[in-house]
Order: sequence, then C-alpha cells, then structure tokens
Amino acid sequence: MQRNWIGRSEGTEVDFLLDDGETVIKCFTTRPDTLYGVTFFSLAPEHPIIPDLVRGAEREREVLSFVERHKRVGGLKSAADAEKEGVFTGRYVVNPVNGERVPLWVANYALMQYGTGGVMAVPAHDQRDFLFARKYGLPVKVVIRPPDSNLDPSEMEEAYEEPGVQVNSGPFDGMPSEEAKKAITEMLEKRGKGRAVVRYRLRDWLISRQRYWGAPIPIVFCERCGEVPVPEEDLPVRLPELEEFKPARGTSPLASVPDFVETVCPACGAPAKRETDTIAQWLCSCWYFLRFTSPFEKDRPFDPEAEKYWMPVDQYIGGAEHAVLHLLYSRFIMKVLYDLGYVSHPEPFKALFTQGTIIKDGAKMSKSLGNVVSPDDIIERFGADTLRLYTLFIGPPERAAEWTDESVQGCHKFLRRVWEIFSACEKAAASAEPWSGPADELNPAERKLRRSLHQTIRRVREDIAGHFHFNTAIAALMEFYHVLKATASESRPSVLREAFADLALMLAPMAPHIAEEIWERLGNPDSVFRHPFPDWDEEAAAEELIEVPVQVNGRLRGKIKVAPGAPREELERAALQQPNVARWIEGKKVQRIVAIPERLVNIVVR
Repeated sequence: MQRNWIGRSEGTEVDFLLDDGETVIKCFTTRPDTLYGVTFFSLAPEHPIIPDLVRGAEREREVLSFVERHKRVGGLKSAADAEKEGVFTGRYVVNPVNGERVPLWVANYALMQYGTGGVMAVPAHDQRDFLFARKYGLPVKVVIRPPDSNLDPSEMEEAYEEPGVQVNSGPFDGMPSEEAKKAITEMLEKRGKGRAVVRYRLRDWLISRQRYWGAPIPIVFCERCGEVPVPEEDLPVRLPELEEFKPARGTSPLASVPDFVETVCPACGAPAKRETDTIAQWLCSCWYFLRFTSPFEKDRPFDPEAEKYWMPVDQYIGGAEHAVLHLLYSRFIMKVLYDLGYVSHPEPFKALFTQGTIIKDGAKMSKSLGNVVSPDDIIERFGADTLRLYTLFIGPPERAAEWTDESVQGCHKFLRRVWEIFSACEKAAASAEPWSGPADELNPAERKLRRSLHQTIRRVREDIAGHFHFNTAIAALMEFYHVLKATASESRPSVLREAFADLALMLAPMAPHIAEEIWERLGNPDSVFRHPFPDWDEEAAAEELIEVPVQVNGRLRGKIKVAPGAPREELERAALQQPNVARWIEGKKVQRIVAIPERLVNIVVR
C-alpha cells in the first residue's frame, strides 16, 4: 500500500562509463556541484543492467542473492528510513568530470522510481551516502565547504548538505556551489557527457492503494487463454459482501474471498481466476463531468453532441491536493478519450482555482484532532443560510481561514436584520413597480439609497466574477443594509421595491432561502434563480460630490468637494479658493500645481 506521489525536478543527467569502456550508465542528479566528490556509484536492486554486469563473475551469486532479497515496490520515505545495505558488484564506473574510477555497488536505498535507478554517491554531501560509506568503509571526499570554515572528512559526523564554496573541484575551486551547478553542467554538455534535464515522477495512482470498495477490474486469468476480458453482458463485476475487508500486505482484500476469485473462463469455460486488484474509487470522479453533459443516457456514457456543446468545463475549483491528483488524472483520461476520438476537446477544464483550508483552534479541521464543526449543528441552531454565508464570509477563498463561533452568530444577526427591515417594508414594496423615473424627482434619502444600491451591485459583481471574493461581496451587502435601514422610512415604495428585489438577487448565491422568500413575497411569479444577476446603473452609482485632499508643499492643508471626474482645471481652481489653503499660500509664489483627478491636489509654493 503506497501513497501517491508526484514531483518535478530540475537537474543534470550524467553519463558514467562502465569499466568495459562501452556501456554507459546514466544518473540523474540535482547536485551536479558535488560531482567531483563521487566516491562510489549505487544501483537500485531492480536495475535491469545488474544481471549482465555480474554474469559469470566471482560475485554473481552474492549480488543476485542481495537483489532478490531487496527487490520491492518502495517509496522515497521507506528508502530513507531503511537500514542502509549494499553489495559491491566487482565492477567500476568512470567519473566523467575527473576520470576517476569508482566502485559500483547495489544499494537498497537507491530507487528505480527516482531518476534512472543509478545514483552517484557523494558521502560528504548526502546523508544516506554518508551512512552507507561509514558502514562499508568507503572514502568521503569534501568538495563543498561552508562559507566560513573548512571540513575534515575524517572528523565529519554527518554530511554537509548546504550550499557553500567549491573545493577539490578542479577549475571550479572557489566558486559558489549554486553557480557551480550550472557551470559544471555546461562543461558536461560541451564534452557530450551530460545535459540539463527536467524529470517528472509519478506513481500509478489508480492501483497503488488496494481497497475493497475500489472498482473491480473486469479481467479473468485462464491457464489456457491467458488474460480474458469479462463479457460486456456480465458487466459490471460486483463486489462481494464482506464483514472483514482488511487487506494483507501487498494484496487486495478480494484475494482472500474464494467465491469471488474462483470463476470460469468466458472464452473456453475452464476454471479461471478473477483479477483481484481494484482501481481507485475515485476513477469515475475523473470523468463524471462528461456524464453531466447528458445524464440520462442508457446505452452510452454520454452523447457526443452534448459533450461538444458543454465541454470543456469553464471553472475547476478544488483544494491544493486536487491540482496534483484529481485534476491530473482527469486530464489523462480526457486526453486518452480525445486521442481515441470519443471527445472533442483534449483538456477537460479551462481554469483552475485552488481554495484554502478552514482552521479551528489553530489546526486544520480533522476528526483525529476533534476540532471538526458539524454542519448539522450549525443548521439546527442558525439555519442553512447562516452556514453558507459564514463559510463564504470567513476570508479570501484562496487562503486558510480561522473558524470562530462568534462570527457565525454575526452572519446570523445580519440575515435576521435583513429579514426584519424587509418585513417592515414588505407591504409597501410588494405593491409597487421598481423605480424607473428620472433622478431629479428623488429626494435626498432616495438618491442616497439608489446610489448605495448600484455601487453595491457593482462591487458584488466585480468581487465575485473571476476572483470568487465572496467575503468582500458579503461585506458590501452588510454596508448596504445600514444605508437601507437609514433611508427606508423616507423612501417611496417603488425605490424600496428596486432595493429589495436587487438585494434578493445578490443574496441568492450565498443565502438562497431568505433570498427566495423575499423574492416571492415581493410578488414575483417565478424563482429568484430564474432571473439574471442585476447590473448597475453608472449614473445612479455616481457620487454627487467627492472629497479631494489639498496639499501645500506636500502637507495636507484642506479638502475640497467636487463632482466625480472633475477636470484638473476645476480641481486647481477649487483648491486655490479653499480658505485654509489660501491662507498657506498667501504672499508666496505658486510654482506649480499637481492635480490628480479624484485623488489629490498638491500646490508647490516658494
């Protein structure tokens, strides 16, 4: 049972020549700066070259015995934790940077899954190599020293793995090790002995973990016919009902169920055995979006025309783990289907948004830590709308956020207050049509209410669209509530109708139940979700007057009120006439005026 892992490494592929003068063993390293410190070379026990290396040699039996004992499907962590063991093959390889012959070993901590399965060993600068070298009496050669001291290999108690200064490195002595990585790689490339590469590593996710509840693989093994697919009419292969389904090490739980395993060959009728491995239960989640394009198909997974119309998905949202697991494998499946001609797009999703985690009591919510908040409890106390609203209000969605029970109550109070003010205005608002008259017919309270409404619509749309900043959108709705409360008693029914209708439409994605109730009580015949999100009126949203600070020689001396978008000439004129500003420039020569519309006026005097 291995965990999934995926990685990307930038490094150098180095060619080590075997002592036969012909065979090249490749090695991938992220530390080319340590190449001059190689004192032995390690091969993974699974490396395919090993049998040929030792065939007919004195050490053949010893090496092959070691290989058989240590072959495994291991991971980076298990290799790091294991007792370091190895066997000398009796062969040597030549270091391409200095021509030194170094012994070739097979070591249990070298992995076929990482790089090429061949590892250049630098005991002075890699802790695993250091432990191995000390155990088997192999040399330790320092080629990087700390910036402020020297290292004596005989006195080292552990490897020095940090950056430093090159020593014992030929023409690269004295060079910072980070610079030496590139310089040594360039030298190898000129000599034709290596090259800069980027390597990706990926474990087989679909079957790396065996679980009883995974999807059975529809294959039967027959001694006569080999691997035989289960006929289509016998699909799906159904899991047996089990009371105990703990897997044995390295095997599927299904392997211990004779009634499941023992079957007959679909081709010849002879006794056969079922495949007992299962595919990860996530498999269907990697193509479910295709099923959503036509969910009622009975004879095929999806309608190609529907797929062509709906795909690719506009927005993918998930946690960080999705970006390297679910998203990755969804792309694999989509690309295979595209190559086979079953779908019209090679990519399943247009955009990715990675959400943050929610933290409580200083840690990520986890059952083991006992800090999980039950949605049922919140819903029972405050309602589903409060839970939804607070989850969106807790913070920017791309960052981790701290859950606090007090803030949940704050969102509940906000919704309750919205309902209270609506209830007070419901009769008047429901009896009117939304305001559509000219602005000059509105009283000051109504102008303020409409201005706040359309500014809020603009903020909410901009915060949600593309950014998913529901937290700031909700904050804007809370600010609007205060304006609504202050102006409701002085506003006519048609203005209130517009305000409450648009408020319901803005609340609907975040608090759907109260939004639907307000919308229905306003007398609308269909659902709030059958109406588009409101758009703002620029004229209604414009501030009547805005304050612009005025500075004299960089110091604030007053403020002026002007219309939004007032030109520079108007700003300069108003600034010079401001009483306090006039006092500070009296008797002085104005050298220049810097006016930034809607932001600042600075008068420079002497």
